[in-house]
Amino acid sequence: MIAAKEQERYFTPEEYFAWEEQQLEKHELIDGSVYAMTGGTRNHSDIAGNFLLRIKPHLRGSGCKTYNSDCRVNILNTSNYTYPDLSVTCDRRDNSSPQYITYPCLIVEVLSDSTEAYDRGKKFDKYRRNPNLIDYVLVSSDEMAIDMYHKNDAGDWLILSYRAGDRVELKSIGLSLAIEQFYEEIVFEQQS
Repeated sequence: MIAAKEQERYFTPEEYFAWEEQQLEKHELIDGSVYAMTGGTRNHSDIAGNFLLRIKPHLRGSGCKTYNSDCRVNILNTSNYTYPDLSVTCDRRDNSSPQYITYPCLIVEVLSDSTEAYDRGKKFDKYRRNPNLIDYVLVSSDEMAIDMYHKNDAGDWLILSYRAGDRVELKSIGLSLAIEQFYEEIVFEQQS
């Protein structure tokens, strides 16, 4: 999804939650400013749906919860709230709030031209401060390409790139699938 700054006023989290309930669109709260989340492409939606359709059944009965882009993620120890395309939490502390989760182990963002630099840079910088996050997955909607930031056992972040023919290893949830399953029925525009 694409974020556009909505208003110049500063919001506390409480003001943000009350204000957003009255809005027709979703908004992220970053450093007191709200950003409208505009719609994405059909490929964006289909890819996010493919991730949900593969991950949710895999986690059934595990105690982990899978959320689509309607669930906010609170950036740990901040007043920032985002709407990733998909998030998974296995942490019981996330049962305490009906409005958001704070301890995801997996976050998936389907990239768009307008958000790719932010998703790879400042947004990842915020997310990776969460000790629970293990896999941050960036998915192209223009080609079959997935880049994943994976935190290894030593706490170091590795960048893993997957292309056609590869198996995507989501170690955070113990799932390994062919990349083609995440791109099922996706038609890419011809590049000129």
